[in-house]
Amino acid sequence: MKVQLFIPCFIDQLYPQTGMNMLKVLEKLGCELYYNTGQTCCGQPAFNAGYRNEAKAVGHKFLHDFDSDSYIVTPGGSCAGYVRNHYNKLFENSSEHNLCNEIKGRMYEFTEFIVDVLKTDELGATFKGKATYHDACGALRECGIKQAPRKLLKNVKGLELTEMKEAETCCGFGGTFAVKFEPISIGMAQVKTQSALDAGAQYIISTDASCLLHLQAYIDKQGLPLQTVHIADVLAAG
Repeated sequence: MKVQLFIPCFIDQLYPQTGMNMLKVLEKLGCELYYNTGQTCCGQPAFNAGYRNEAKAVGHKFLHDFDSDSYIVTPGGSCAGYVRNHYNKLFENSSEHNLCNEIKGRMYEFTEFIVDVLKTDELGATFKGKATYHDACGALRECGIKQAPRKLLKNVKGLELTEMKEAETCCGFGGTFAVKFEPISIGMAQVKTQSALDAGAQYIISTDASCLLHLQAYIDKQGLPLQTVHIADVLAAG
């Protein structure tokens, strides 16, 4: 099966190993992978900040960065959710409207692609420790991803998965929200990390590097006994 990779900005700039681990897992599952080195951002930061014209220009490039004959898989539910739910707003009544619909129909977040398209939840991974899963807003609310990550994590050898009370609560990142409303953002990170600690977790696992970056910064600042890990890094371990 041919699969094209879309690597979000946070992964590309800050967590490249996570992108490589996604590649490792998909190759293990028999996918024929392609990566366009000329690809850039999907345009979500500009769109969320209200810069629609700039977001449309970046989105135009995104639509033409991928071939028309295969799935597009990304290790970021936020990016997948943005393309699938908001590109129509940018390209409605335009010459690229049909291409937009075609692209978004082939766009998948990493874990939902494994479970829903490849029809597997057993990858032979090993990761020792007690962890809890954070439902990133983009993955949960825009893509409806809830069970796929949990199915995969439950089959990781050595991993004890526990649910925290605030699993579906926003971590407080929200892109520029964390900058514009810093005190609120910090308070939300406090709630999330305390919930993870109350669940007895050593690790917080999620689909989105942006959430993990925000939470890890708070964890480090407070000196908490927690570590954030992207789910691709867990599934590639062992």
